[in-house]
Amino acid sequence: MNDRIRNTGKDGKDMEEKQRIIQELVPGKQITLAHIIANPGAVLYEKLGLDPNTDYSQSAIGVMTVSPAETAIIMADIAMKAADIIVGFVDRFSGSLIITGTVSAVEASIQAILEYVQDKLGYTVVPITRT
Repeated sequence: MNDRIRNTGKDGKDMEEKQRIIQELVPGKQITLAHIIANPGAVLYEKLGLDPNTDYSQSAIGVMTVSPAETAIIMADIAMKAADIIVGFVDRFSGSLIITGTVSAVEASIQAILEYVQDKLGYTVVPITRT
């Protein structure tokens, strides 16, 4: 939303016009991030508090965010049932989900999540991105 602010000086003349931008989060049913980090370095696992015994040569981290946040619980369940992944973090308050596994397992889990929430729950989803 854009608002224009009009400032008038003491003499009644218009001063420089400034623009203010207001960003709002409108609650909706949507996946806002679905990202795969393929072959991340060990330090990233450590910084995220993930399992340090991971075979980094075949590893991937999947990161997802969702609104409403409680859906992250359902997403974690779908991810575990779809492929051989480990749930590294799930937060029902922020709507964050982090999963780890092989690149193919993480991708399969994320794809299963996106299909389920779109087809069964009517959510808007984003495409999977990767680095």
